[in-house]
Amino acid sequence: MASKNLLSVIDLVRFITRHPLNEKRKIAALRRVLAWQVSSRLAPGPIAVSFVNDSELLVSAGMTGATGNIYTGLHEFEDMSFVLHALRDDDVFVDVGANVGSYTILAGAVVGAKCLAFEPIPETYRHLIRNINLNGIGATVAAQNIGIGNEDGELRFSSDLDTVNHVLGASEESAGGVAVPVKTLDAVAADSHPAVIKIDVEGFETSVIDGGSATLRSESLLAVVMELNGSGARYGFDENALHQKMLKLAFQPVAYSPLDRRLTPLESKNTESGNTIYVRDIERMRSRLENARPFVVHGQTV
Repeated sequence: MASKNLLSVIDLVRFITRHPLNEKRKIAALRRVLAWQVSSRLAPGPIAVSFVNDSELLVSAGMTGATGNIYTGLHEFEDMSFVLHALRDDDVFVDVGANVGSYTILAGAVVGAKCLAFEPIPETYRHLIRNINLNGIGATVAAQNIGIGNEDGELRFSSDLDTVNHVLGASEESAGGVAVPVKTLDAVAADSHPAVIKIDVEGFETSVIDGGSATLRSESLLAVVMELNGSGARYGFDENALHQKMLKLAFQPVAYSPLDRRLTPLESKNTESGNTIYVRDIERMRSRLENARPFVVHGQTV
């Protein structure tokens, strides 16, 4: 067990020091880690920490993705930067699997876009609402405590796995799970004409896409950022088939380099990351990215 914990610490240090925003500021990054480890143990509840520009996040110990933002500035650097650069303040952003709201805060508080945020786990949803209120964007963010799937109904979700809570598969124990209402993407988002959609539902992405045909065909939709890390296998989903469906919907997988605003077409889903960015019109998106206003995180402009 001690050896496993040591490996976890080593992996964390590698991730932090190799992150693009930390490569030239390794000592400062490690100081943030130490400061967080101390303060999170002393504080009686969530701590408000600086995020991007003037935004903030309420973070508690054990929130993997949120603490990753403390350590690195942007935990998912390429994908989060893409959302920041791709959106404009008159756009609509849809966050499917919002968790505590990192992406929603970036889109709603930093960019100023309108947001639809969906988080199925009740306790996590409460954290999402606190972050929305902390940033004063309740008027432009519509959050719902629901799941998104291929049909309206109800599904059971795990509730004690932090960022990897998910719809319980047929072979999984339901003890500790919670029953959550589920709606289709078309039912909740088609009329809003989103510009960018982020989908992070731990393998249930195929079901989300199957329930979003009208939304995905909308001319307003410029990009989809979607987790494709093999988790769909727990439901019998073939992520290669999902990738082919995105291609048929006229989306192209791309890689994004935020520091030079470079968009590169890919031949397949992104194998270097758990997420894949799909863009409908590459040249139009390149123009958006290149002309986006910069943002500031941990004193660095990107």
